[in-house]
Amino acid sequence: MGRLKSGPERELVERYRQRVEGMCRALGLAGLDTVELPESRARRDDDRRAEEAAALLEKAGASVLVVFDERGKSPSSEAFAEKIRQWRDEGRSGIACVIGGPDGLDPKLRQRADLVVSFGALTMPHQIVRALVAEQLYRALTIIAGHPYHRAGHDDS
Repeated sequence: MGRLKSGPERELVERYRQRVEGMCRALGLAGLDTVELPESRARRDDDRRAEEAAALLEKAGASVLVVFDERGKSPSSEAFAEKIRQWRDEGRSGIACVIGGPDGLDPKLRQRADLVVSFGALTMPHQIVRALVAEQLYRALTIIAGHPYHRAGHDDS
């Protein structure tokens, strides 16, 4: 939800979007589309969340739905990559990654989600979360491809 203003955050997201595009083709996945939906203008928080959820769900359609919300799980990058690999191998039609607006997400989105991911309990600005999502998508694809970008910590003891 919302637009990302020009600046370093948008440039960072664009850099990862381009990297994801290259990895997608190599892995037989659809490319990455960034869709910015306008925030609701409803007066009440609940109404805004409900309107935004309806717009997001309509846009996501039958895609796998990954929702980023502090109430989600914090999977490892390897586990996130494995979920993407699994969805790809099942022939799922696409993955919609959802970042809510300033009022948070309607419970309907979390209920419909195939995966609810948390970057932690901290509240983060939308533009930072978008950059983190783009980077983690790229990281997941490099893990699937066996690319050396991801260096997991190893216990050599």
